Amino acid sequence: MAKKVTKIGVLTSGGDSPGMNAATRAVVRTAIYYGLEAFGIMRGYAGMIDNDIVPLHSRSVANIIQRGGTILKTARCKEFFHADGRKKAYENLKKLGIDGLIIIGGDGSFKGADIFSREFDIPCIGLPGTIDKDIAGSDFTIGFDTAVNTAVEAIDKIRDTADAHDRLFIIEVMGRDAGYIALHSGIATGAENILIPERKTDVEELVNGLLEKEKRKKLVNLVVVAEGDDFGGGNEVAKIIKERLPNADVRVCILGHIQRGGSPSCLDRLIASRMGYSAVECLIEGRHNVMVGIVNNRMSYTPLEKAVKAKQKINNEWLKIVKILAS
Repeated sequence: MAKKVTKIGVLTSGGDSPGMNAATRAVVRTAIYYGLEAFGIMRGYAGMIDNDIVPLHSRSVANIIQRGGTILKTARCKEFFHADGRKKAYENLKKLGIDGLIIIGGDGSFKGADIFSREFDIPCIGLPGTIDKDIAGSDFTIGFDTAVNTAVEAIDKIRDTADAHDRLFIIEVMGRDAGYIALHSGIATGAENILIPERKTDVEELVNGLLEKEKRKKLVNLVVVAEGDDFGGGNEVAKIIKERLPNADVRVCILGHIQRGGSPSCLDRLIASRMGYSAVECLIEGRHNVMVGIVNNRMSYTPLEKAVKAKQKINNEWLKIVKILAS
C-alpha cells in the first residue's frame, strides 16, 4: 500500500516553456485544496541540491497564469546525475518532510526523476513542459502551442517583406531533435519547403522545386528549417541554395529564443492547469513514476522511463500535405 503524501515539492527543469507557471499554479492550489503542503524548488534540481526550497501558498501563485517563463526558475544541473548530488538533494527534502515530487520539464528531467525515485523511494510525477513536443505519451506538451503560434506570427510578417522584394526567405525555427514547430508553422504559413530532423533532406528535390518555381516567376518563397535539420540549420541551407540559384535573392531569419517567451496561449494554459491538477491527484492515489499527458482529450499516464526513451513520430501524411499544398 502506497504511503500517504503530505508535502509536495514542485520544480521546473530544462528549457523553459510558456505555461510552466500555469502548471505550477495548478499544482499548488490543488495540493492546498486537498490539505497538503506545497513547496517550490528553485532552479530545478540545482535548487534541490542547494536547499533553495520555499513554501508556496495560494497567494504565492496569484497572477502568474498569464506569464511566460517560470517563477521557479530553471537550470541545467550536472551534479544531479551523480549519486552524491542526488543523496544531498534527498537529505534536503527529508529535512523539510517533502515526500512527493512534481517535475515540469522534458525527457532529461524525467530521466533524473526516474533514477532519483528508484534510489530513495520518493514518488515522482512528470509534466511534459517543452516547446518541442518531442515526448511520447501526450498529444501536446506545455508550451508547444504558444511557441508555434509565435513562429507563425513572425513568419507571416516575413512573408510581407518577402513579397515586397520578391525574396526567398530561409526561416530557422527551434527543434534540435524534433521538427514539430517547423512542420506546424510551415504548413500554417504556406511554406514551399519544410526541413525537419526526422526526414533526410533531399537537396536535389529542394533545389529543383525552387528552380521550377523560378521558371514560373514565383519569386516569393519561404523555406522553414528546424535547427536540428541534417544540414545544420538555416545558414547552411541558404549557402547551398545561393550556390545553386545565383539569381535568387536569398535571406535568412533565425527566430531563436523569441519562441520560448511570451504569454502562454489559451490551450497551453488549459493543458497546464489540467495536467497540474492531475499530477497532485496521482500522488494522492499512490501513482509512482509516471508522466501525466493528454491523449485524445483524456488523461494519460506513461511510465517515466518510457516517456524518456520514446519520441513522438511524425506522420508521413503531414509531409505529403506539405508537398501538395506548396505546389
